[in-house]
Amino acid sequence: MYRRQFLATSASVAGCLASQPSVVLAQPLERLTSNVAAATVHPLATAAAIEIMHQGGNSIDAAIAAALVLGVVDGHNSGIGGGCLILARVAGGRILAIDGRETAGAAASESMFVQNGKADANLSQTGPLACGVPGQIAAMHRIHREHGKRPWKELFARAIAIADDGSPLSRSSARTIASEATDLARFPASQQIYFHPNGEPLREGESFVQKDLARTLQAIANDGPAWFYDGEFARVCAEYLHGMGGILTREDFLSYQPVDREPIETPYRGRTVIGFPPPSSGGTHIAQMLMMLEPYPIAQWYREHPIRFFHLLAECMKRAFADRAFWLGDGDFVKIPAGLLDPAYNRERMKDFSESSASPNVEHGLPPGAELEGKQSDRTITDGVDGKHTTHLTTADRDGNWVAMTCTVNTSWGSKVTVPGTGVMLNNQMDDFSIAPGTPNAFGLVGSQANAIAPRKRPLSSMSPTIVLDDRRLPVMTCGAAGGPRIINATLQVLVRTIDLEQSITAAIAAPRIHHQWQPDQLVIEDEIGRDTDLAISASIRRDLETLGHSAKTSSGLAVAQGIQRLSGKLIAAHDPRAQGDSSSSEL
Repeated sequence: MYRRQFLATSASVAGCLASQPSVVLAQPLERLTSNVAAATVHPLATAAAIEIMHQGGNSIDAAIAAALVLGVVDGHNSGIGGGCLILARVAGGRILAIDGRETAGAAASESMFVQNGKADANLSQTGPLACGVPGQIAAMHRIHREHGKRPWKELFARAIAIADDGSPLSRSSARTIASEATDLARFPASQQIYFHPNGEPLREGESFVQKDLARTLQAIANDGPAWFYDGEFARVCAEYLHGMGGILTREDFLSYQPVDREPIETPYRGRTVIGFPPPSSGGTHIAQMLMMLEPYPIAQWYREHPIRFFHLLAECMKRAFADRAFWLGDGDFVKIPAGLLDPAYNRERMKDFSESSASPNVEHGLPPGAELEGKQSDRTITDGVDGKHTTHLTTADRDGNWVAMTCTVNTSWGSKVTVPGTGVMLNNQMDDFSIAPGTPNAFGLVGSQANAIAPRKRPLSSMSPTIVLDDRRLPVMTCGAAGGPRIINATLQVLVRTIDLEQSITAAIAAPRIHHQWQPDQLVIEDEIGRDTDLAISASIRRDLETLGHSAKTSSGLAVAQGIQRLSGKLIAAHDPRAQGDSSSSEL
């Protein structure tokens, strides 16, 4: 049935994509660069992307190939058992925003994680109730069907080979297996993959072989998404979860469809910043913060008053995250105020900003046209965690196809549940809902009723794939990040550094960052990045920010970003030095 659904909806999907707001270049299609580029968190994934483009594929093909490899070698962050958001600018100028976010099952309810009158976050983070219907395969197939060049099956070849033959286990994978060992060992199929027969976790550098996953990838390569959503995988997964007390069914898989969203476009200093709309919160709140920032002389402050620069960023972050907690959810289920993107509203949000002191007790705003009825404002939010738990990759080709793709299984190794015989680790995206008033998720975030659990609903996400266009609407930069709510602020700072401070994408991604997510009212500052250089956020800067009233704490790393920049007809790819990533550009 799912196979028939895909075929039947092909024409309507094409019509939906064609009807999206887009700008087609007036001049004939031309080569924008002489090279191609890719950036990911793993050398094997970056190599797979470049290889596909050398074989005649475009950046859409390359992004899919890279994402599939990442699901094999970086599975604690992403994989086909999770979801993704794909933001793409395709040759000719059209902008696509394809929502492959996971969905709650039809039997999901607001009270499903409440035990004895109290919400149990353990249930939403680990085990059979924690997972939503995966969306990554469906979303990748959607964009490939319309805009890919190489055969679908070909894009799987490198990932299948790596899973079948094995590859050295990365440092980050080994560390997360060790840190999550207790929960991983609860599930036999997970234990079989990530542990030695004697019960010891696999270690860094050891050969990591995933035969079951290789067979699963081969089946999807041969038979398409139907095998996953209406075939063997859907049947085995639903039966296994049911036996463990889970609620996902074959019908939940069968009903899953990626959604074409309307991108968010924000004018900023002569450029257009393209972001992803809800259920991503990143696009909305990056747009808000850019509107808040634009009236201020950011470059001058950075040069002459760095304290004022970081103080301004922190104050914008606080206001945007206060709005996030109150207003944001899946726009297919709740009414999200369009006024959040009103420039006048966002200037008003900064009306009480003071250059000499931090704003205490920041509250959410009231955008024009907003409705307060039925909403609840939760103020109890605890500190976030330092884990990265997601991956961002980006690719670009000579013809102007650019892809910004963020993929995730949510927290490290998702639900920890591997479906036996498939090698597929399932996500724990149900934890990204507001599972109960006042109950924080794994990242310390609490939302309102707007993000409450509902059947077939998509949880709010911080993923923030972003593309920047110049005044001719040609792509000049793309970026995104991994790291829970830190994604939003990391992406914002890359944008500010490249646009306002005119730094290269490499320098902007490597520069130290700050993070504020409203509650707790705490400013997190990277104190290791750039140490002993002019870029460092020094101890004296931190003390001065504390004097302004910011409660500061330090972190060794905030999020992991990737990006590509076009300069003088050349693509420059940059990966984040905070992780063992890789970036590459190559002449064809």
